[in-house]
Amino acid sequence: MKPLIYQIFTRLYTNQKTSNVPAGTLEENGCAKLNDFTAAQLGRIADFGFTHVWFTGLLEHATQTNYEAYGIRPDHPAVVKGRAGSPYAIKDYYDIDPDLATNVPNRMKEFENLVRRTHKAGLKMVIDFVPNHVARQYGSDACPKGVRDLGADDDTTKAFDPNNNFYYIPGQSLHTGFDTEHRSDVPYEETPAKVTGNDHFDAWPSRNDWYETVKLNYGVDYQGGRQTHFSPVPSTWQKMTDILLFWAKKGVDAFRCDMAEMVPAEFWAYATKKVKEKYPDILFIAEVYNPAEYRHYIASGFDYLYDKVGLYDTLRGVVCGGLSASCITGCWQAIDDIRPHMLNFLENHDEQRIASAFFAGNARKALPALVVSAMMGTSAFMVYAGQEIGEPAMEAEGFSGSDGRTTIFDYWSVASLRKLSAKKPESLFTKQEKELYDFYRRVVRLCRSERALLDGSFYDLQYVNYSRSYGYNCDRQYAFMRQSTGGQTLLIVVNFDAVQIHAGVVVPNHAFEYFSLRRGMRSARCLLSGQIQTLDFKPDTPLYIDVPAYGAVVLEL
Repeated sequence: MKPLIYQIFTRLYTNQKTSNVPAGTLEENGCAKLNDFTAAQLGRIADFGFTHVWFTGLLEHATQTNYEAYGIRPDHPAVVKGRAGSPYAIKDYYDIDPDLATNVPNRMKEFENLVRRTHKAGLKMVIDFVPNHVARQYGSDACPKGVRDLGADDDTTKAFDPNNNFYYIPGQSLHTGFDTEHRSDVPYEETPAKVTGNDHFDAWPSRNDWYETVKLNYGVDYQGGRQTHFSPVPSTWQKMTDILLFWAKKGVDAFRCDMAEMVPAEFWAYATKKVKEKYPDILFIAEVYNPAEYRHYIASGFDYLYDKVGLYDTLRGVVCGGLSASCITGCWQAIDDIRPHMLNFLENHDEQRIASAFFAGNARKALPALVVSAMMGTSAFMVYAGQEIGEPAMEAEGFSGSDGRTTIFDYWSVASLRKLSAKKPESLFTKQEKELYDFYRRVVRLCRSERALLDGSFYDLQYVNYSRSYGYNCDRQYAFMRQSTGGQTLLIVVNFDAVQIHAGVVVPNHAFEYFSLRRGMRSARCLLSGQIQTLDFKPDTPLYIDVPAYGAVVLEL
C-alpha cells in the first residue's frame, strides 16, 4: 500500500479560540484536545483518501504552562522555547502532553481512545519518536515500574562514557544568558552542563542552537575522534528501544523519527529489528537530509526517508521559477534504486507554507508540483494540515515570529485549521479554498484508487521533449507515464506556467515497447477533470494536449 499521510500539528488543529494573543498563554489562546478528534473528524480525513494520520507533538514536552497541581514538575522558562514549548524537547517519553488532555490525570486513557477511534476510521496512527535529544529537565514520572530513567546512572564527571546516556562538560555550568521570553527571577542551573542537542559541545549555546535540549549518547565519542563503543550494547540503545516497544504495544502503527541521521545507523538496525520482531507491520520513517547516508539508513530498517534535499528542494525551485522543470529528472535518477523508500511532500511543520510570501505566495502555483510529488512513483506522500486550502502562515505567533511557518512553539489558533476542523468544513471555504481542496482531494483519492499510481512502473518523457518544437517548454512543463501490472496506462503532464498551454508531447518508441502500448487513435479521459481528449497515439510523434495554468492532466489511455 502506498502510504498517504496527513500530518496534523495536534495542539493547533481543532483549536477554535480566536483571541490569538502573541506569545499568549494556554488560557488566553486555547489548545486542541485529543477528544476533539471525533469519529466524524477522523472519518472526513479517511474519506479524503488518506491512509495514515501523523499526530505531531503527542508526547509530553517541556512547557511554560504549570501543571504542578497534577504532579508534573514545572520547567524553567530559560530552557523552553515559546509559551507552549517545542514538541521536540521531550520531557517524558512515556507520557502524553497534558496540554492535549481534556482531563489531565486521564491523558493516557484519552490517547488510547484516540488510537481506537483512528483505527475504527480505517486510518493508521503515526507519532513522533525523538531519539537524538530530550528536554534539559527530562525526567519520567510515568515510566513503567523498574525502568531506570535516562541519566539516572550517569557518571557526570566524564565528558563521555559508553554507559552514560548524556554527554557532559565537566567543571562548567550551562550559560543561559541569551534573551529568553518570560524568564524567571531564579536563574536556571545545570552543573555540569550537558551537551546541547544539535551537537553543540560547549556550555554556551546560542539562541540559534537547540539550547532547550540535551543530546543523547549512543556510544559515539564525538570529541575522541568519533570512536564508537557499540559492544556491549549501550544503555541508551536499550532504553530507547523499550520506549518504541511501549508505544507499539499501545497500537501505534508508525514512528516518524526526528533527525534520525544524528543517531548512528547501528542503533536503528538494533531497534527496528527488535520492534519488528514483535510488530512486523510497523513502519519507521526517517527525517534524514544526507543523500550519502540514504541507503545506509534503509539497510538499518527504515521503510521511508524524507525526500527533502532532492525532490522537495527541486520542486520548490521550479515553482518559484529558479529551476527548470527538467531538473526533476535528476531527482529520481539519483535515488532510482531506492525510490519506493522515499517520502514525498511539499509542506511539513519544518518548512515554509506554499502560500506564504517566503515561498510561492499563492497555493495554486504548486498544484503541478503536487501532482509530481504524489504521482511520479510508489513513494509515500504527505500533506500538512492547512496545505489543502492554502494556509499562508504569515502571522507572528510568538517565539517563532513571522517566518512563513505555522508555529510549533506557541499556543495559537490557525484560520485554515479552524475551518478544516469545523463540523461542515466546506461550507466555510472561500471559492478559491474550495477549488484547492477539491484538487487536493482528487489527487489523494487517485493515489489511493488507481493501480498505475499505487504500484505501477514509471517512465520519464522529459528527455525526448527538450526541442521546444511543439509548444512544449521543458523548463515549465514536465511529463511522465505510469503503468500498472494490470495494464492501466496514465500519461501525466504538468504545467508550471501561469497560462494554459496547448503543447505537443512526444512519447518515444522505447516507451511503446517498454509498456507494450497500442498505436492509433485513442480516447483519453483526464482523471482530474473528467474531460475527454482524442489522441493520435504514435511513437515519436507529438500528442497535442491542453494543460491548464498551474495545473495538470492525468490521462488514462
